[in-house]
Amino acid sequence: MSTISTRYLGLDLKSPVIAGSSNFTSKVDSIKEAEAAGAGAVVLKSLFEEQIVSLAHSLSSEGSYPEADDYLQYYTRTNSVETYLELIRNARRSVQIPVIASINCFSEKGWTDFAVEIEKAGASALEVNIFFIPVDKNQKSTDAENLYFRIIDSLTKKLKIPVTVKIGLRFSNLLNFAWQIRNHGASGIVMFNRFYEPDFDINTMEVVPASVLSNPVEQRYVLRWVGMVSAQDIKIDISATTGVYTGEDAIKYLLAGATTVQVCSALYRRGFRVIAEINEAIHKWMEDKEFTTINDFRGRLNYRNIDNPALFERSQFMKHYSSYI
Repeated sequence: MSTISTRYLGLDLKSPVIAGSSNFTSKVDSIKEAEAAGAGAVVLKSLFEEQIVSLAHSLSSEGSYPEADDYLQYYTRTNSVETYLELIRNARRSVQIPVIASINCFSEKGWTDFAVEIEKAGASALEVNIFFIPVDKNQKSTDAENLYFRIIDSLTKKLKIPVTVKIGLRFSNLLNFAWQIRNHGASGIVMFNRFYEPDFDINTMEVVPASVLSNPVEQRYVLRWVGMVSAQDIKIDISATTGVYTGEDAIKYLLAGATTVQVCSALYRRGFRVIAEINEAIHKWMEDKEFTTINDFRGRLNYRNIDNPALFERSQFMKHYSSYI
């Protein structure tokens, strides 16, 4: 009899499928639905620093006193966080699965005190989203990466709960970056975040948001890096996200070496039933392959474990398609 239970960030999960941060994890009733569908854990909808700061600024008037502006910003941030803390408390009382809080940072300051409150509210772990758009040509890549490390340091030094870092894939050496994330105290890494991307409307000649939902074809970018990071001597859990719609999608990420997978876009398109379907597909596949636990096959196709690891490398692209040119 196969089991799909696993451990992620030191937490026991009955399934490797996690309901990722979205509107579907912003209410207790929805979180209870995720648990009923078989989710191993939930990541709460992110608390966005950028959104809180923007709201505080919008409440300030041009003629107001600096002291009034400071109060408005403090009030807005405090109340936004308190609402979030209440969500954590209510969720932990209502479900048995781990409840992972999520914050989205764009500055170095202001989050550590809130993170401590998040821990006190009962969050099982903290997923921190960090991303800085490089807009200064004089800023070196190492300087940009150090911003991440300072935030991670400040969080891991104050928190007892595990911290996992959700990142994008735009790094010059992602293997080293993942290693440094672990060295700075993070227990996990989420690969990869989806960010706002601009598109052009040629009729109105305006910059508009591109589609925010992922699709399965985007897995190719994630598979490569999950397969390479998991093959390194880095004791860090990997949660793979992007394009997880079916059991096959989830199995691919687990074969690459992921500890868990997160579903988000699939929830918007198919609802929580997709989690039950993915779990069932993993069970059936494991029984067909005679695997008892996920550890029996996790990472079997990563960079270290395949006969030809060069298949993960960019040079293979031209070799593979040379016959079509």
